[in-house]
Amino acid sequence: MRTSKEVNAVILVNFDFGHGNADDRLQELQQLAISAKLLVLAIIEGKRSRPDPTTYIGNGKVDELAHAVTQNKVSLVIFNHDLSPAQQRNLSLRLNCSVIDRTSLILDIFAQRARSYEGKLQVELAQLEHLATRLVRGWTHLERQKGGIGLRGPGETQLETDRRLIRNRVKLLKAKLLNLQCQRNIQRRSRQRTNLLSVSIVGYTNAGKSTLFNKLTRAQSYAADQLFATLDTTTRKLFLEPGKSAVISDTVGFIRDLPHTLVAAFCATLEETIQADILLHVIDASSPNREEQIEEVNKTLKEIGADSIPQILIMNKIDLTDMLYSEEGCVRDEYGKITRIRLSAKTGEGIEFVKRALSELISENSKMSYERSIDIQRKVGNSTAV
Repeated sequence: MRTSKEVNAVILVNFDFGHGNADDRLQELQQLAISAKLLVLAIIEGKRSRPDPTTYIGNGKVDELAHAVTQNKVSLVIFNHDLSPAQQRNLSLRLNCSVIDRTSLILDIFAQRARSYEGKLQVELAQLEHLATRLVRGWTHLERQKGGIGLRGPGETQLETDRRLIRNRVKLLKAKLLNLQCQRNIQRRSRQRTNLLSVSIVGYTNAGKSTLFNKLTRAQSYAADQLFATLDTTTRKLFLEPGKSAVISDTVGFIRDLPHTLVAAFCATLEETIQADILLHVIDASSPNREEQIEEVNKTLKEIGADSIPQILIMNKIDLTDMLYSEEGCVRDEYGKITRIRLSAKTGEGIEFVKRALSELISENSKMSYERSIDIQRKVGNSTAV
């Protein structure tokens, strides 16, 4: 019989500080745990007006948590909150087991899912930058001075050594990512010279972005009913109709309170979103929290500088809802542009409206380019006459 430690058993901790949506946040934490292939044996919940500066949850709840750890024989506790280094150290000592926060869990999932060389570099960079914050007054054993031979300079403390090694590795990773970014810029400029429409699929994690991407391009990108199934950006050429094509990219999903270290590390990948002509914002129409998820995605887009790019809202998974949709399956604005589409990427219902919207954008862009060229020729002709 396998023990709880052998099956990666964990205990989850979720507290309500009066900000609302505590149940939704707990459900999302459970999904993250499942995505990390963890077995949840117990959940500790509670309410507080503010976090305890020493243990985050207070001594009474720490005792309750310690009893649950002993009873279930688990070696890992996950908090659905960001812990300070001191809180994490104090909890680990009191519980006699490993304690991590939500950010560390997300980073671990990213490390499991990264497949491409660039994706692995980005995840390592995010992990090291997060670890650097853990070294600040976090672990007292790193503060002991150990002068010696080799990596450590004379009189250098273990903490200083760790910081220096992390800084050196971060510098190396950033240099490698910069080289990859330059290569991608060359490829992007090549596409821009052909005047291809650049489309980026964005949305909350597990909204169905990769399924839509595969349906449109007939690609074989990994798609699964789990959080962060896709990490590496995939780009394909999309043929719409004779004479019309676009470049479309599938990107990493966003999530509530996405760690800033991840946003910073994945900036290079998210450039495909920043440089896009149009964003297909995929929304899980079956989720009761879809409005909040839309808000979180828009907040992250603003953070990376992509909030000014036009969007088409894709209400996905209508096969899982009783949502009524118009006869046309799409909504147009006062200028006749398609702004919202209802579809099921899984069954293919409504996919034709996405292709129609992109075809109309290509026609509009071609018309605008033609008008600009005529205007330039007219100005050149007038100046020559003068």
